[in-house]
Amino acid sequence: MATATQTQQGFVPVEALEKPWRFDLFRRWPWLKRLVRMRSFQYFLLLPNLFMFYLFLIAGLFGTPVGSSNIIIMYVWILWWFVLIAVMMPFGSRIWCTMCPLPFFGDWLQRGAVIKVRSGKSPGTNNKFFGLHKRWPKKLSNIWLQNFGFLLLATFSALLVTRPIVSVIVFGIMIVVATGLALIYRLRTFCNYVCPISGFLSLYAMTATLELRSTDKDECLKCTTKSCIRGSEDGWACPWNVYMGKLDRNNYCGLCFECVKSCPNDNISLFVRPFATSDIVIRGYDEVWKASIMLVLAFSYSVVLLGPYGQLKDWANISEVGNWGGFGLYAAGQALLALVVFPGLYYLSIRLAKWYAKIDNVSTKELFLRYAYMLVPMGLLAWIAFSVPLIMVNGSYIISVTSDPLGWGMDLFGTAHFPWTPFWPEWVPFIQVPILLAGFYYGVRGIHKVGRQLFSDPVQLHRSLVPPTALLLGVTLVFMKLFIG
Repeated sequence: MATATQTQQGFVPVEALEKPWRFDLFRRWPWLKRLVRMRSFQYFLLLPNLFMFYLFLIAGLFGTPVGSSNIIIMYVWILWWFVLIAVMMPFGSRIWCTMCPLPFFGDWLQRGAVIKVRSGKSPGTNNKFFGLHKRWPKKLSNIWLQNFGFLLLATFSALLVTRPIVSVIVFGIMIVVATGLALIYRLRTFCNYVCPISGFLSLYAMTATLELRSTDKDECLKCTTKSCIRGSEDGWACPWNVYMGKLDRNNYCGLCFECVKSCPNDNISLFVRPFATSDIVIRGYDEVWKASIMLVLAFSYSVVLLGPYGQLKDWANISEVGNWGGFGLYAAGQALLALVVFPGLYYLSIRLAKWYAKIDNVSTKELFLRYAYMLVPMGLLAWIAFSVPLIMVNGSYIISVTSDPLGWGMDLFGTAHFPWTPFWPEWVPFIQVPILLAGFYYGVRGIHKVGRQLFSDPVQLHRSLVPPTALLLGVTLVFMKLFIG
């Protein structure tokens, strides 16, 4: 397989030509590293979230059943979702995992501590953990459970985002499952392999402008303690079971910063990097199908929530209409599109690429996996484009519900009667179109970079890009049609 490109001096590795720039935040701001190394750092972020989460559950249980007047719906499914997908993911990687309240109780019971470190010996670590500490089954050590879990939640989204009690039930189940798994299995098994939110965070973290990495890989190879993954008296074993010496993607780093605390060589730093140009390697079919599911769901949501298709809206809105036959057709069609039809179209584009470029030195499987990266930035930016009208049209509800979080007629901050006021709705298409074009640009740029690592012949390279690029262009145009008519 060719992995080089030609320069005036001959062939050199593509990685040497295209290594993205990085800016070391810890070196530039030493106070930031001191802050991160504090044992209480993560809990400074987590405790406010726990408080808000408790308030949301109370509101969902005892507040008004009207979604637009209940804080759990407005804050979680409008405000949090927009901030997560449009701000945290592209600029902060998996920073949400740093402060997520769902695994808190499991971590507490598993560690027997909230802030302090418990040194000792548990299998594979230098820390003392409680519980059975079993290994998660190897066959399930992927994100397939997360794929199907997210697709299932998305299918019942009409219930989830309009009925407060349904959100309470879903979050309650996730807390119980996360806690139970922590008492049975090692580390954060729930976050790594089960949590449906973690699955798409894993995928879209590849595009993020933030990364936690070792500063010198050779230093990691010489390290005998491997404290980043095993833990030490200063930090817990990596909850995500990540060895920093081999970490080269954001996918499975939850930014807990335990490795920064435990590394005996001060060899880990936080870097800023370019958007969607560093982590470009898809490593398994589970990740390809996650990209397909997320892209199709962005399309499905756009059709149902933003499109003029009344029949589809009725089918999807099982919470109001109650047409279970129509809902079954909607759910089956969405699953078929996400799991079969779109992956099939993508596979066809790869077969056409192999034929058109006369590729015999790269397998269909490798090309299928590697070129799938184009779906990652396209999917993320399609979700951002979809989320823009949600926050601009429904954002005023957030203002009113802040003063009356349970819908009981309170007016804590004098804004309870703030009228529903869409914010500049006429500007929505002018924001969405550049976002979609950026998704297309970064998708094509990504597979071009991948292609340069696969093919030394520029003609073969460019021919191989034509079919998948045509598919990505078609996806972009379909979203534009949905958003701007």
